[in-house]
Amino acid sequence: MSSVLYDAQGPRAKRRNVIFSVVFIAALAAVLWWMYDMLEEKGQLEWVLWKPFFTGTEAWSTYLWPGLKNTLKAAALAMVIALPLGAVLGIARLSEHAWVRVPAGFVVEFFRAIPVLVLMIFGLALFSEYTNVNADDRPLYAVVTGLVLYNSSVLAEIVRAGILSLPRGQAEAALAVGLRKNQVMRFILLPQAVTAMLPAIVSQLVVIVKDTAIGGAVLTFPDLMAAVSPMSAYYGANVIASFTIVAVIYIVINFALTTFAGWLEGRLRRGKKSTGAVLGVDAVDELSAPGDHVDVTHEVEKGP
Repeated sequence: MSSVLYDAQGPRAKRRNVIFSVVFIAALAAVLWWMYDMLEEKGQLEWVLWKPFFTGTEAWSTYLWPGLKNTLKAAALAMVIALPLGAVLGIARLSEHAWVRVPAGFVVEFFRAIPVLVLMIFGLALFSEYTNVNADDRPLYAVVTGLVLYNSSVLAEIVRAGILSLPRGQAEAALAVGLRKNQVMRFILLPQAVTAMLPAIVSQLVVIVKDTAIGGAVLTFPDLMAAVSPMSAYYGANVIASFTIVAVIYIVINFALTTFAGWLEGRLRRGKKSTGAVLGVDAVDELSAPGDHVDVTHEVEKGP
């Protein structure tokens, strides 16, 4: 079957695709076998190196769980601050007033262009030189600051793009029935844009969780990634095993976040399906301030 975007494959194309698939699988199997052979040769697959993670709780209670708590703490703080800040900046970039739109655009473009690592290092120096923050807490503050500055600017662009993706006629129709601009944004545009923006927002939240590892690697922030070095040293240089367990934990966290977002997106889409009900005059009056719109419905009902 053919369509505008896809042409049905002929016998030669099918045979070619089968050959490519077989070659790719064979190459992948060869690479995996090479990796296994190298790890086996270096002794990295010996049970003694993996045993601490499966036969006891010491590695989890001493290294992994404290690091995971710090990772989730930094990520949660960054999310809570970056999401509303990004929404405000994104809406501000859509303002008709230049004194609001231009500064918001400058802030977004400025912090979006700077690597998050530079922002973290800047935050650490800032808290060290100009604040009384305890030295033990500075890495956390610096990591959260860097994540907020960078990700709020990215989220601002996501919000702006989500709102601009909606048909202009919806805002025009809402203004025509007397809704004010802020009411159009709150009741008409944002509720619809959230559903469209949700996949991109979740992708950015996953980035926030992963970027906390930068603080652990550079700023001595005691997160999950920073736990690898002392843990591998204590258990006999099991670097591969330690990194593998940490990687699996990151995968589980991000997969859970993505799964929840998919469920939430589906629920929002089902909840916004039209019921066929028609809003009456009273419903519109509840959204509009008295005197802000011309009520033409009564005139139509009265007739000539």
